[in-house]
Amino acid sequence: MSRIALFPGSFDPFTKGHEDIVRRGLHLFDEIIVGIGRNASKQRYFPLEQMIGWIEQTFQDAPQVRVVAYDDLTANVARQLGARFLLRGLRNTTDFEYENGISQVNRFVYEEVETVFLITSPHLAPISSSIIRDLHRYGQPVDSFLPYKLKE
Repeated sequence: MSRIALFPGSFDPFTKGHEDIVRRGLHLFDEIIVGIGRNASKQRYFPLEQMIGWIEQTFQDAPQVRVVAYDDLTANVARQLGARFLLRGLRNTTDFEYENGISQVNRFVYEEVETVFLITSPHLAPISSSIIRDLHRYGQPVDSFLPYKLKE
């Protein structure tokens, strides 16, 4: 049986920190599905289709990584995709508190799913999508935080 993990998030944008979690996760899982969840209460900064393309470009050397977009509960999507694992990165204790609650709810919705947490590599821990969006919005360069080049 293949070990399939869903790596869910809004990925607005997908950062070098996210890439690090996926690449390290490839040592644990046979396939990783990067799932871009749609959040009705948030307006995307970077267009969804463009982000899918950038993530696919990032992992063109890793055929065991694919990208999907979804609009459902993450646990339901994992079940539909045959993923028995949810992969999540933790930068700090605040992330843990938030992710712990979500992982419990995901187990309630899909009893067979396990959440696997990887600690972010120290040099990538300060990176967050919201900080990158703010920098970009105000004209600051952000390519050093991303595994692809933005078209300015």
